[in-house]
Amino acid sequence: MIKINILIPINMNIRFINIIAAVLLCFLSVACDEHLDSTRIDSSVEIVLEWGDSGQVPDLTDATLTFRNINTGAVSVLPLGSGMISIESGLYDISLHAKAVMPNGVSTEIKAQTQSATISGGNCRITLKPFYMGVNDDFIISEVFFTGTLQPSGNQYYGDDYIKLYNNTDHLLYADGLTIFESKFLTTDKYEYTPDIMDQAMTVHALYTIPGSGHDHPVQPGEFLLIADTGIDHKVINPNSFDLSGADFEWYDVSTKPAHMDIDSPTVPNLDKWYCYTLSFWVLHNRGFKAYGIARIPVDKSQYLKDYWYSYDYTIVVPAGSFPMSQSAYRLPNEWIVDVVNCSVQAEYEWNVCHPSLDMGWTHCGTIDHDKSRYFHSVRRKLAGFSESGYPIYQDTNNSSEDFNSFVVPSEIEIQQTAMDIYGTKCGNRTYDGVVPVTDTRK
Repeated sequence: MIKINILIPINMNIRFINIIAAVLLCFLSVACDEHLDSTRIDSSVEIVLEWGDSGQVPDLTDATLTFRNINTGAVSVLPLGSGMISIESGLYDISLHAKAVMPNGVSTEIKAQTQSATISGGNCRITLKPFYMGVNDDFIISEVFFTGTLQPSGNQYYGDDYIKLYNNTDHLLYADGLTIFESKFLTTDKYEYTPDIMDQAMTVHALYTIPGSGHDHPVQPGEFLLIADTGIDHKVINPNSFDLSGADFEWYDVSTKPAHMDIDSPTVPNLDKWYCYTLSFWVLHNRGFKAYGIARIPVDKSQYLKDYWYSYDYTIVVPAGSFPMSQSAYRLPNEWIVDVVNCSVQAEYEWNVCHPSLDMGWTHCGTIDHDKSRYFHSVRRKLAGFSESGYPIYQDTNNSSEDFNSFVVPSEIEIQQTAMDIYGTKCGNRTYDGVVPVTDTRK
């Protein structure tokens, strides 16, 4: 059991450091890992809210701390001021959510998160760095289909993965210059990277950009963009797949590996490839170990490729020993990023590979690594309601755990009424988000 005594919030000015506000003193009483009886170790945990250099510390209301056990999935929520919470020792993601009133009277919301914090015997100090919730006035990722389909033989089929973008605003958007990217780091392997740039940027290793001069690709409110791996009718090769020859764009790679050549669709325009790590062709990680996002990069390709390459170090620790590693990749500044979706798998998830202001959660298909049931499923953003004009509005709180329906039938399988499984069972349903049925009056 963890006993949490909450002290009166204080403000402290620390020269050359951030302002620390709202110090919470927590006393822990945790079962000793070395004994399977009722023995307890009294421990103290100090949770500190650390603000930015501006020195503006808001008044917080309706503030809650959430402890999510990474290993068990158990969640405990503590309203600030409740004084006590019962929780097992373990590895935790700890987050804060609160309403806030700034010194100038502006009302907003704040969130904060730290990942993989160890709650156990002894003393520890956990720092949360709050950030203010902004409003996304651009595209959102509405669906990621990364698992793929299976051929009737049972073999995995490649090339029919896709990403869908959606205009969730009330006004016209232009897709020109929007970049789709994949994270370099895995959500299933957490290392201490040096330098740690997550507060400033994501580390990425695949970037593909929608071409155009700025007004070539208008997208009205309530409309989707379908971005395909390979924009062909996949049913010709795999009867359990579907037709992507009408996609809006595809990513295409000129492979240097003769045994692994990409297909350039004659009916679907290509994205502008800025960079990709592979020497053959890029596919989405079919178990979902990466994060996918979209960004508006304000510099041209040549400048980006020249100025945003960086190197980092980390150490792999395995039973055979510790092995220092050095690698390089591209960094993508957080302020350029429009939306991010962290994907993983329940049994293997360890951390998010972006700053929590971009995504505080994660979504998945399947429960264990190599889960054979993951095929023919995608992650789809949840329906929040409808606009006055009748088009869907999708949930967007920058928390993929809350914003997405995981492990659902892909939208293209529903739209085309194609196979839902290896046996070729045809889909007979239509939904907005994999869960809510499409009605006769709102299609």
